[in-house]
Amino acid sequence: MNKKQLKTNQIKLRRKGRVRAKISGTAKRPRLVVFRSLKAINAQVINDVKGVTLAGQGSAGIKSGKGKIEVAALVGKAVAEKAIKAGVSEVVFDKSIYKYHGRVKALADAAREAGLKF
Repeated sequence: MNKKQLKTNQIKLRRKGRVRAKISGTAKRPRLVVFRSLKAINAQVINDVKGVTLAGQGSAGIKSGKGKIEVAALVGKAVAEKAIKAGVSEVVFDKSIYKYHGRVKALADAAREAGLKF
């Protein structure tokens, strides 16, 4: 790795540490985790106390000819519906190393509209 990549990775790891130090999912308020890659976006609702995933959805399961932001919104809506079906109405949002912008924001807004409370 060159110096710029090393610095970028260190920045991302520090941001992830700051976020995870403040956020933990419980049985009453599990953690809604977002993973974003260049091509896909995934979301999971996790109970950290038991270490189990209660609901999850990825963009690979959604077929559409739409853009990335629209697909992220569909993933947010789908994961919210699955979480509500599993008995979860309130979550803690874990954006991990990603900024609250673009696809991450679209996923969060769609999950709120589908009935999840952050």
